[in-house]
Amino acid sequence: MGICATCGNDYENTILVVKDGKEYEFDCFECAVQELAPVCGQCGVRVIGHGVEHEGNIFCGAHCAHRAGITVLVDHG
Repeated sequence: MGICATCGNDYENTILVVKDGKEYEFDCFECAVQELAPVCGQCGVRVIGHGVEHEGNIFCGAHCAHRAGITVLVDHG
């Protein structure tokens, strides 16, 4: 039995994720996303796909980067 790092649920089939050398235990993928996925610097959505990054700022896509005034980024093809 393990305890989910996000919601605290005690669950026997937890998922172990290692990120940057730190271990996290989750009861579902949704909790892992909530805890570990970066947030778009423009709209605030969790970035679970590729996203785009500029000077340490993460965006869900080029459209949000453009809205933030960063016009050099394009979406991954």
